[in-house]
Amino acid sequence: MVIQGRIVTLEDIQFIKKLLADNPRWHRTKLSQELCKIWNWRASNGQIKDIACRTFLLKLEKLGHITLPPQIKPANNSLRNKSHQYMLHQTSSIHSELKSLSPLNIVPVKDREEASLFKTFLSLYHYLGYRGIVGENMRYIVYDREDNPLGCMLFGSAAWRIEPRDRFLCWDSERRKRNLHLITNNMRFLILPWVKVAHLGSHILGQVGKRISTDWINRYGHPIYLLETFVECARFRGTIYKAANWIYVGKTKGRTRNDRCKKIRVPIKDIYLYPTSKDFKEKLLNES
Repeated sequence: MVIQGRIVTLEDIQFIKKLLADNPRWHRTKLSQELCKIWNWRASNGQIKDIACRTFLLKLEKLGHITLPPQIKPANNSLRNKSHQYMLHQTSSIHSELKSLSPLNIVPVKDREEASLFKTFLSLYHYLGYRGIVGENMRYIVYDREDNPLGCMLFGSAAWRIEPRDRFLCWDSERRKRNLHLITNNMRFLILPWVKVAHLGSHILGQVGKRISTDWINRYGHPIYLLETFVECARFRGTIYKAANWIYVGKTKGRTRNDRCKKIRVPIKDIYLYPTSKDFKEKLLNES
């Protein structure tokens, strides 16, 4: 398996179990700190990667491989990855050219098994985890031509008010209120960590851009004319969105959608948009 970017072998799991058995008084933090020192798991500044290791151990426990000591106090991020049964899945390295994997099979999540696999991937391998989704949404799992999973995507409700986007669309408050449901937000995009394929991300974005409006009509009875996404500047450069011809329109102001008092600060993000039709501006100005 690959967890937290680290290849995990059966010997690794047995070693952790032995550490737990030999040190029954260790709490979770002590375990993660000692494991970091033994494995020399450190950041570039030399500090042990304690938080990453704790997340690593939690994921191993959720997969049923180890049993951790009881928590001393509740975790602050307990809502980030809602409890569910993680699905076992293949993690064999996929390192090849895109043409050898094509045609890709991009599958909308429909049944319970697909939903569980989708949650597993995001919970284990996406830095934001998975919190569930409400309202209109579309979930995709991407497979290669041999049905090996490559990644997944989540689309949900568009941001209520984003100045650079609304200015780009020439939206006033009334038009935004009337037509916001015709935009969807790419909330998660994950290429699985053992998949190393050049140009795969931009290719997936292009394929989804061609089909998502039809998928939305089939599920919700109305089209989608524009996709949006927010890329955290400090973490990512937005390379795959640029390569897929998404349009950069500006940056967020570092506030959340619930920040009515303008006191909550969150990371600044680049805003990218992708039209699904040539007349998207006209549609988003005039449809109701």
